[in-house]
Amino acid sequence: MKNGGDFTEILSLKNITKDYPGVKALDNVSISFEKGEVHALVGENGAGKSTFIKTISGAIKPTSGSVVIEGKEYSQLEPSQAIELGVAVVYQEMIQMEARTVADNIFAGVKDGLIVDDKARYEKTKALLDKFNSNIDPNAYIRDLSMANRQIVELAKAISKNAKIIIMDEPTASITVAEQQNLYRLVKQLKADGVTVIYISHRLEELFEICDRVSVLRDGQYVTTVNIEDTSKDDLIKYMVGRELSETYPTKEPAKDEVIFEVEHLTGNGVSDISFKLHRGEILGFAGLVGAGRTEIMQMIYGVVPKSSGVIKKYGVEINPHSPREAMHEGIGLIPEDRKYQGCFLDKSILWNISISNLKTLSRHFIMNANKEVEVAESYRSKMKIKAPNLKQKVGGLSGGNQQKVVIAKVLAANPDILIFDEPTRGIDVGARHEIYTLMNELTSMGKSIIMVSSDMEELLGMSERIIVIHEGKFAGEIQKSEYDQQTILKKASGL
Repeated sequence: MKNGGDFTEILSLKNITKDYPGVKALDNVSISFEKGEVHALVGENGAGKSTFIKTISGAIKPTSGSVVIEGKEYSQLEPSQAIELGVAVVYQEMIQMEARTVADNIFAGVKDGLIVDDKARYEKTKALLDKFNSNIDPNAYIRDLSMANRQIVELAKAISKNAKIIIMDEPTASITVAEQQNLYRLVKQLKADGVTVIYISHRLEELFEICDRVSVLRDGQYVTTVNIEDTSKDDLIKYMVGRELSETYPTKEPAKDEVIFEVEHLTGNGVSDISFKLHRGEILGFAGLVGAGRTEIMQMIYGVVPKSSGVIKKYGVEINPHSPREAMHEGIGLIPEDRKYQGCFLDKSILWNISISNLKTLSRHFIMNANKEVEVAESYRSKMKIKAPNLKQKVGGLSGGNQQKVVIAKVLAANPDILIFDEPTRGIDVGARHEIYTLMNELTSMGKSIIMVSSDMEELLGMSERIIVIHEGKFAGEIQKSEYDQQTILKKASGL
């Protein structure tokens, strides 16, 4: 095993099955985890990872099977019981009290006596944060922290409860490259302290940085567990998808010379003097550190936030969308960064979501053509390979990858010719990524043009034909494909 060491089993799942109506989320899964190891859990969206986490944390009760923690077997766990047994989960979408302090969040629910001792909480919090070499102020409000620092708070909270098993769900999805390196250091420190870390990530390359073993789930079934040093990224992809993917980034036709979209000196929403051109059939990448202003630029283009000054042109004619509806009317579509809160309606069906942006085409005299609505939605469901029992399925019940496909289908149904993909594959597995990349290339071959904002450097280099770099709300450079170099892009993004 990587880094050696003596390990003893601390946790195992034995023959866990979880049935939902029409779906077997986990099917007779058995995996064991050892004390003081970093154990990756990978699989495509819908493979059963979330159900696996919830079984260990007590959020759901398995249909059959058992969980064994430090030699004691349980047919099911309650959330409070799991916490008492030393299980903690750091979710990708953290649930925190944003209007309260770091100390309040770490010690939420902990009784200090009849009166809360703020000074004692401050000192305890500082001692916990010092373990991570963090300079976060215990009195800082959660809402003012970066995503990386919010994760540190969650890890400190787990340590405060004497967690022996920490599950980390997509921990690097929303943090910068520099912050990732700090996270890796924290994970290695937890391991050195004897804590077992179950590490869930779609970014396979990072598993080789910190993990000892990796287990693979596919379609709710256990596939294999291997030592990380004995496998490769290609092997893991094959285990996950059940087939080889011939190309991570499919070959794309070159863009045309025709400029169809242009931004001149765009200013507002925290950015200033941004100019660029977009060609027909092009994928134009936008790089920058988290908070650089890339999403803010797209919000102005899409009419979410008004611009202070500058000009937006389409086919050489100035346009000035004041709302997303006006932007859609101008043929601009946005797949937003936050699919759950901005991209789709989780409590509505797939049918409703796909239809909502295309009401004018699907209705006549304000009366919906139900047959046409189903026909169009079904065609996009098939084209996007959305895995769901039927169109009535609520989007909130789908995996992350399938939710993203619904968001894309919803935007495509309005037939835009300019598409903005903001973090298109965040939290999505390799199989779904490949499908989205292929779709993006198909769209450009049809003459549509794409602006792609991404924090995934490999994705930017693999899919874009040019890359615009943004640093602290300003244009920091334009890099042609022939000049691509990861270090150059990172330097420009860092203002160096």
